[in-house]
Amino acid sequence: MSIRSQMRRRALGYDAARARRHLIKADPVMADIARRAGPMELVPRGTPYVSLVRAVLYQQLAGAAAAAIERRFLALYHGRVPAPSQLAQATDEALRAAGISRQKASYLRSIGEHFASGRLDDRTLLRADDDDVIAAVTQIKGVGRWTADMLLMFCLGRPDVLPVGDYGIASSMRRAYGLDHIPQAKEMLTIAEPWRPYRSAGSWYLWRLADILTM
Repeated sequence: MSIRSQMRRRALGYDAARARRHLIKADPVMADIARRAGPMELVPRGTPYVSLVRAVLYQQLAGAAAAAIERRFLALYHGRVPAPSQLAQATDEALRAAGISRQKASYLRSIGEHFASGRLDDRTLLRADDDDVIAAVTQIKGVGRWTADMLLMFCLGRPDVLPVGDYGIASSMRRAYGLDHIPQAKEMLTIAEPWRPYRSAGSWYLWRLADILTM
């Protein structure tokens, strides 16, 4: 069993059809992508704690390798995601046996320590505004802005997230908008300004662009 299979689906925090209509009306480039891709299928899953654990396990790994490590990690805890207190006490030796590097082991323990101590908790993060979520979770060792943005989009279901640190989105922007370079954060924000307040939907459609181009 994977972590994802244990993550319960949650309601999206906004109307996906309305977001798509807004993008089509606001930006002709995005309109073409959205029409070709069809309805948005972004389904939030899980809790912040479990989502962060999975994010760290998958950092900088190809899908198959990450999935194998994930299975071995879960096997340490009888197939389930460990409680924060268990994760906080995990040893390097145990995690290394699952194929987890010493650096990632320290990141996982940091997640466990933050949640076990009460410095972070799922309920507070679910209710916090986007900036407060980012400020809170980036206090965890190994959790940066990109991971925070993924949490906002794919766990918390927030509507207006633009992950400017995501190379896939930047690359798709270059192709979609006919740029001769990979845009940096400031330019990405300018391009995506018309998408507000649904930049999460725009980001999702840019991730879909590679699939669309092969149709």
